[in-house]
Parts: sequence; C-alpha cells; structure tokens
Amino acid sequence: MLIDSHCHLDRVDLSLYQNDFSTFMQHTRDAGVGHMLCVSIDLESYPEMLALVLPYEDISISVGVHPNDFDRREPDVADLVALAAHPRNVAIGETGLDFFRSQGDLDWQRKRFRTHIQAAIEAGKPLIVHTRDARQETLEIMAEEKAEQAGGVLHCFTENWDMASAGLEMGFYISFSGIVTFKNAGELRDVAARVPLDRLLIETDSPYLAPTPYRGKPNEPKYLYRVAEAIAELRGMEAEELAVQTAVNFQRLFGVGQSA
Repeated sequence: MLIDSHCHLDRVDLSLYQNDFSTFMQHTRDAGVGHMLCVSIDLESYPEMLALVLPYEDISISVGVHPNDFDRREPDVADLVALAAHPRNVAIGETGLDFFRSQGDLDWQRKRFRTHIQAAIEAGKPLIVHTRDARQETLEIMAEEKAEQAGGVLHCFTENWDMASAGLEMGFYISFSGIVTFKNAGELRDVAARVPLDRLLIETDSPYLAPTPYRGKPNEPKYLYRVAEAIAELRGMEAEELAVQTAVNFQRLFGVGQSA
C-alpha cells in the first residue's frame, strides 16, 4: 500500500473526474494509494477542506498556515491546538520558512513558525516543516523552540545531506516528492539514498510538482508510485518493499492505523 504523506486534495483539479471528488478518490485507490494526509495551508479554507475529506476514512488532515501566506488570518497557539483536537487531525502544519517566494522583512514568518512549533508541542502532534532558501534559520528556530519534543517531518525535501542529517538528529523524518525524479536532482537523489529506511516518507505535494514523466502537468496522488519507484531504484530495492516501509513509517509518525 502506498501512503501519500503530503497532498492538498482541496486544490486538485477535478475536471478530469466530472468535478466529482468521489470519482477522483476511486481512481486514486485504484492506483494503489491506501491513505493520504491532506495538509492545510491557511485557516480561511480549512473548514471547506475538512468538509471535503471528512466522509473518507482513508484521508487524514493537518492544520496550519503556510509560510508564504501573507495577509491571512494569523493563528495563535490556542487556535492551532483547538483545531488539532479534531479526531481526524494528525499534525500541525505545514509551517516553516520560505525566503525564496517572500521578500522584505520576514519576521512575521519566523514568529509564525515558532507559534506552530509551540502548538505542536502543546497538542502532542507532529510538525510538518516546509523550508526553502532558509536552511540555517529553519534549523536554528527548530532547535531554539525544542521542535524535537514534537517531532515531525521535513516535507518535500530539497536540501543537502547536512540539513537532512540535522533533521534526523532532532528525530524528524525526511519526505521526498516528485522532485527526486527530475534529471537535475542529483544531490537530492544522493540524500534519498542515504536517509535511514525507517525515517523515510514519500509524498506528491499534489497538485504541485508532478514527477517525471508527468512534469508540467497537474499532480495527483495516483502518481505517487513514480516517487516510490525512483527512490527504490536508488536504494537497490523493490518499489513494493519501499512502499510498505514508508507506509509503516507514516503510521508510526502520525499514529494512523495504530492502537493507542
């Protein structure tokens, strides 16, 4: 069974499925995807996201505000903890730092990241971390706020081995997206081959970052198999074996499918 550890199902283009989410879900299951984590990026659309996925037991959710979302409702710790209490919620995020898309004084990003870490610790939920062009500051804030107390995942990982190693030292998992299939991703593939198998996750980040040979098209969870195949080849193992292990890792980290 494949588990998509990070996707945005409320933003997937349903036009190929007669604008019917249940049809989309059937195609996704037929592709071998047994569970998905639908990740929040803002609080304004959170109620609609929740309503969309709630009928489907094979979808978990997170709550958080993406670091690039400026001029949005700014969450406080109490907001996030209260929303994370929903029985289908398994994580806080996505959160983090992104200095690639956002410019100027980014103290608001840093503050928001700290708020999410504090909420994850208080709620007892793992943290989903987004980082881009902010490698050192991301690690510094995680250390200062004791993010290791929450644990979590560095999602859609695109950084080097040094950052992966630092994240692993804090108890975090490393998740790879379709970027690992790109021709120019040599350094990233090296990291994907080195991360301990029991700390590895896979994702699509749908509807973004479709893997080769679908690059440039809208992404979907049904393409997750390409990520699994690419990483399995790098590691000299069967894709089915990698799918099973990453599913076990997901269940361990997020407490899905495990007894309390």
